[in-house]
Amino acid sequence: MSGELEALLGPVIVVAREAGRQILQVYRAPGEIAVRQKPDASPVTQADLAAHQTILSGLSRLTPDWPVLSEESAPVPFAERTRWSRYWLVDPLDGTRELLKRNDEFTVNIALVERHEAVLGVIYVPVTEVLYYAARGRGAYKQLPGRAPQAIHVRAHATGTIVVASSRSHAARKQQAFLHNLGAYRLLSMGSSLKSCLVAEGSADVYVRLGPTGEWDTAAAQRLVEEAGGAMTDTRLRPLRYNTKDSLVNPEFLVYGDDSRDWSRYVPS
Repeated sequence: MSGELEALLGPVIVVAREAGRQILQVYRAPGEIAVRQKPDASPVTQADLAAHQTILSGLSRLTPDWPVLSEESAPVPFAERTRWSRYWLVDPLDGTRELLKRNDEFTVNIALVERHEAVLGVIYVPVTEVLYYAARGRGAYKQLPGRAPQAIHVRAHATGTIVVASSRSHAARKQQAFLHNLGAYRLLSMGSSLKSCLVAEGSADVYVRLGPTGEWDTAAAQRLVEEAGGAMTDTRLRPLRYNTKDSLVNPEFLVYGDDSRDWSRYVPS
């Protein structure tokens, strides 16, 4: 399927960029951004919904027979999802809290999942127009606006002061314990899937999330990190897998480049 994946990347990137334009129309409009709370207490805005509709329409035209599961989709019963061998997994706007803070650190995440594995991932940063993308067996890339794509790689050896990618919006006591256990470290605070991108491009050694996330939050980033030579695993160092259970909540997870270090030993029990 590698050739098919490569052929899909271009059209999916176009869809992600269009979703980014829809987000920016809301983000740059004068006045406050209207927000409401979803049943899980997370925020949603018109920017989330506009990006969702753009991606749903674009992917449905591209691959009409493949389901699309978005954070903003209506719930799909596991009895139906379990019949899917291939589907799109989407976070139309990852980092809604960052958007509301107007700190520019939000992304569009689109992944293709096949047999419980993310095999293609596109992450687009609307404000800066930075693009990250990867397909299984094809490497990981970062593209700055007006520049040619460049291959990216994790930092394979974490020595000395550990550089930790950390959330701006989701501090947790367990995460502070993880940092304490590391010893000498330096934080790079960032929103959304950009934390995983920092690991993929070698700017950070590790990112740990010891709290709830949805499967749409990680799928695109996992493909990027793995193609860059790193790993995204649960706290027992097992790669994350998708659509394996009724719940779409991820386990707590680690993202890292240096696999010679047992990162799980720093996770508090």
